[in-house]
Amino acid sequence: MRRFWRLARGYYTSPADRRQAWLLTAAVLGLTIFQIGVQVRFNLWNRDFFNALENRDSPAFYGQMWMFALLTGLAMVAAVGQLWARQALMLGWRRWLVHRLQGRWLEHGRHYQLNFLPGAADNPDQRISENTRWATAMAVDLSIGLLSAILTLASFLGILWSLSGPLRMSYSGTEFEIPGYMVWCALLYALVGSIATMWIGGPMVDINIRRNEAESDHRFTLIRMRENSEGIALIRGEADEDRGLQRAFGRVVSVMKELYDRERRLMWLTSGYGMAAGVIPILVASPRYFAGAITLGVLMQISSAFLEVTRGLNWFVDNFPKLADWRSHVERVVDLEDTFDMAEAMASQTRIDVVEQKPGEEPELLSFRNLQVAHSDGNVVIQGANAEIKAGEKVLIVGESGTGKSTLFRAIAGLWPWGSGQICIPPRAHMLFMPQRPYIPLGTLRAGLTYPAAPDQFPQEAQVAALERCGLPHLVARLEEEERWDRVLSLGEQQRLAFARLLLHKPRWVFLDEATAALDEENQDQMMRLFREELDGSALISIGHRPGLDVYHDRTLQLLRAPDGARLEVRRKPARQRPERGTGGRAALRRMLRRS
Repeated sequence: MRRFWRLARGYYTSPADRRQAWLLTAAVLGLTIFQIGVQVRFNLWNRDFFNALENRDSPAFYGQMWMFALLTGLAMVAAVGQLWARQALMLGWRRWLVHRLQGRWLEHGRHYQLNFLPGAADNPDQRISENTRWATAMAVDLSIGLLSAILTLASFLGILWSLSGPLRMSYSGTEFEIPGYMVWCALLYALVGSIATMWIGGPMVDINIRRNEAESDHRFTLIRMRENSEGIALIRGEADEDRGLQRAFGRVVSVMKELYDRERRLMWLTSGYGMAAGVIPILVASPRYFAGAITLGVLMQISSAFLEVTRGLNWFVDNFPKLADWRSHVERVVDLEDTFDMAEAMASQTRIDVVEQKPGEEPELLSFRNLQVAHSDGNVVIQGANAEIKAGEKVLIVGESGTGKSTLFRAIAGLWPWGSGQICIPPRAHMLFMPQRPYIPLGTLRAGLTYPAAPDQFPQEAQVAALERCGLPHLVARLEEEERWDRVLSLGEQQRLAFARLLLHKPRWVFLDEATAALDEENQDQMMRLFREELDGSALISIGHRPGLDVYHDRTLQLLRAPDGARLEVRRKPARQRPERGTGGRAALRRMLRRS
């Protein structure tokens, strides 16, 4: 319940949602109380109806039928109204929780950092999408069920006490009375059922947690195969993938067998337990009926009240499988919250201090001061780096594989907090990072070209010119098409699309991480000439191993491997022939892009 309260507290205290949350909760409570009131009146109707039958009182009988119609109408209105309020409460709570988790997941690149945290919650996407749904929906249903059980118990306990009367018994020659004996009978019946349910169904909580994990892993395996279908097909890896999928689903089947076995055991108890609840009150109260102490109507009223009391007392018995399943969803959502808390705590303990310059502050520069970059486990990747890059400079970062070049870029972007020292960066709005595999969002090609800005922020002519300048004129006619462009386009086309995006945004600082690795030498030269022509005023910091890249840079920073972490060494590039600027059509195109 403490972990559940973590999910509920924020919703009921949220400035934007708390008013709606409390109003819907009040509506649910009010309509639930109204429903219980209708049930109590039905109990009285039971008495009057059967008494009319026993007395062969025709007017009273038909009068009770009209009362039944009225009560049924009220019950229907209350049921539908409560369902609406309950659904609205479920949806509002889930929306708030999903937005909260998504926000924490996306904040400061945490969605990326979780991949490197030991013990991080697995499959956060599934936890946000699926587990939040059941954690909130089942919580509302169970809470209303528990409230209804308590109100039912409170309403019918007094009725059952007054109707059952005392039970006279004798033991060893001593006579004594048990007042309200039907109430004690109901309590004993419910206690036995609850103990038996806990004993049989207790392991279902752990089984449901493991079932959720197995289902998530299987779903992730399917998604991973779909996202890498080309590589699997090219290497003919379907047989191995099939074995992997069978193993993943085999774990699902194994856990489901455990769950089904436990549910069957519980069904033996609940089915017999429920059937007996309808007979026991009549059996226990029958001596008083046969003795003439109570009428048939009172006997049926006692039976109805007994059922309502035991239903309230047996809420735990009836809902135990659902409780076990709900708890597994709550655990997975709260574990994700715990992971976010752990990520924040670890980042604050070993954080690289990234200082962002204010817009307009001059001179703009990128500098490293006693920078140490480490893994999340504390192992040092780069040790004691000191360097400074000024606006407009073109710098190439080189080094052996594993020396931390890409990790350094992530630290500059603020995605890699582990380490120490300081990175001074220009305003983030002036920076643009280009990874080896560009990200193309779902939607139209135009949205992918202008990402992360909206398409209407750039004139049509500028978008067309950028595509043509980057060797993609064949895509101009497809700008409005919606496709999975990360699959339709080759990696080389995707990289050129990223350079076209660069022409539109015109950032003052550009960071390339193997961003031309899929291009041939001619296309690489064509893209890199952008920084001598259309983007000649932008600073360029590149990671790359391709021959000819150093021609487009003024100097080189080299990461040299060392036992205690790579060292950063600054090297000046010897003077050499620079590529000539384009003339004619390229110069005119450059002027048009600048005007746009």
